[in-house]
Amino acid sequence: MSIYEAKGKSLLTPGTSLVLLEAQAATGFVIDPVNNKKLSVEEAVAQRVVGSEWKNKLLSAERAVTGYKDPYTGNMISLFQALKKDLIVKDHGIRLLEAQIATGGIIDPVYSHRVPVQVAYERGYFDEEMNQILSDPDDDTKGFFDPNTQENLTYLQLIERKDVTASELLESKIIDKDLYKDLSAGKITVTDVSEMYSVRKYLEGTNSIAGVYLQSTQETMSIYEAKGKSLLTPGTSLVLLEAQAATGFVIDPVNNKKLSVEEAVAQRVVGSEWKNKLLSAERAVTGYKDPYTGNMISLFQALKKDLIVKDHGIRLLEAQIATGGIIDPVYSHRYLYR
Repeated sequence: MSIYEAKGKSLLTPGTSLVLLEAQAATGFVIDPVNNKKLSVEEAVAQRVVGSEWKNKLLSAERAVTGYKDPYTGNMISLFQALKKDLIVKDHGIRLLEAQIATGGIIDPVYSHRVPVQVAYERGYFDEEMNQILSDPDDDTKGFFDPNTQENLTYLQLIERKDVTASELLESKIIDKDLYKDLSAGKITVTDVSEMYSVRKYLEGTNSIAGVYLQSTQETMSIYEAKGKSLLTPGTSLVLLEAQAATGFVIDPVNNKKLSVEEAVAQRVVGSEWKNKLLSAERAVTGYKDPYTGNMISLFQALKKDLIVKDHGIRLLEAQIATGGIIDPVYSHRYLYR
């Protein structure tokens, strides 16, 4: 369900929900997870993914992407410049900057592309004080709250955590009844369980083949770059990248980052000519829309309904099994393959 719907069912507090939606808007889109769509704030309100009572707040957050109008000069200025001119509250602005950094880099509203933190600092997009806050946040500047562990986190830390219930882990046989009882009774914490290798493997998976390492030059490069240098054939490269996308992320081995397909294309880790093929592979994680019912279904169900080619689907399933287990697109965790 969407964040707004979770708020309506009292699964998230209004405050937490608004902060998460503002973070989405500040990175370019409000996400409709049910229909797997990325929407502008106007579209999200029109399609009732968020309520109209939050429209103005989210439009304000969206300006972190489109830019803020300087009331003195009339020019469009960046989020940080708006912060320096006291056009937005400092804590609020830092949360929006954190969200941008965690999803690929600071967004330049003039050129509409992302810039890494260090590059943004070198270009004068923000000062030394802000660089320190963003590079090494402390508890006072961690603006996102995890209700499961009662911790303040950065946005990056928050999106790395999976919101899966103990009962779902038990049902999936990722934890046993004894561990479930201890967790329910408070004898062991959510953090303790989530850090167990046996659990983390099925929540996060293990890495797929990340890239190419040239022993002679000690150089690491992405799969796409290796293709460009004729170290891998186009066919092999595409198969390896599809396997990455089907396990949840495209890997940037040079900068040690895990990216969505959209982010990987935007950051030129892969070429735009493969975007549609990789988005298709990524649906092995996010789910496929059943054209007959409108429901989101798994990779295996899509295979059974002939929505994807059998050989291609089997390759994607094999990649998931090899990196931790079959991914359930509804609950966003992995199932043991037996």
